[in-house]
Amino acid sequence: MPSFSHFFQTLIESKDVFIQAMLLTLELTVVSILVGIVIGLFFAFLKLSKFKVLGYISDIYIYLVRGTPLIVQIFILYFGISGIFLLPDFWAASLALAFHNGAYIAEIFRGTIQSIDKGQMEAGRSLGMSKGLTMRRIILPQAFRRALPPLGNQFIIGLKDSSLAAFISMNELFNVATTIGSNNFDEMNYLLIVAVYYLILVAILTLAVNAIEKRMAISDQ
Repeated sequence: MPSFSHFFQTLIESKDVFIQAMLLTLELTVVSILVGIVIGLFFAFLKLSKFKVLGYISDIYIYLVRGTPLIVQIFILYFGISGIFLLPDFWAASLALAFHNGAYIAEIFRGTIQSIDKGQMEAGRSLGMSKGLTMRRIILPQAFRRALPPLGNQFIIGLKDSSLAAFISMNELFNVATTIGSNNFDEMNYLLIVAVYYLILVAILTLAVNAIEKRMAISDQ
C-alpha cells in the first residue's frame, strides 16, 4: 500500500490528466443514459402494447441484455458496428452502454407508467384527448416523476459501468489509471486515485438527483 504522502503527492501531480479523463467519463455516461432513456421508453411502450408480438420483442431484448455480461455486449456491438460502418470510439462505446442501460430503464418506465391510476387515462379521454395525447400530457409527466429515484440509481450504475469502455481503448478514468499505473509500476496508488474521482462523480450525481427530486416535490404541492 502506498503511503499517504505519496498518494497525496501523486493525486495533486496527476490532477490535469485525471480531470480530463473524468470529464470524458461523465460525457460518456450522460450520452449513454440519455440515449438509453429513449431506447428504454420505446421498449417500455412495446411491452405495454396491446399487441402481444410487440411485448415479446421487448421481453427478448430485456432478457438478452440481463442475461449476458455487459463487457460481452460492448465487444459485440463495438466490433459489430465497426464491421458495418466506421464509428468514433466515443459513439461506439456510448451506443453499447445505451443499449445495456435501455433494458433496465425500460423496466423502470413500464413500472411507473403502470403505477399511474387508470382513471387518469379515462379522464383524459373523456375530455376529448386522444390516447397518445393523454399519455404525453398526463401519464408520462407523472411517470417521469416516479421514475426519477430509480433513474438516478441507474445513472450512477451507468457511471461505474462506463469503466468497461477501457477495454475498447477509451481514455476514460479507469483506462488512464491502469495505463499510468502500469507504466510507473505504481498500480495500487493510481487505482486508489481513480477511486477518489469516481466517488466525487457519484457524490455530484447524487446531489443533483436529490435536488431535482426536491424541486419536483415542491412543484407538486
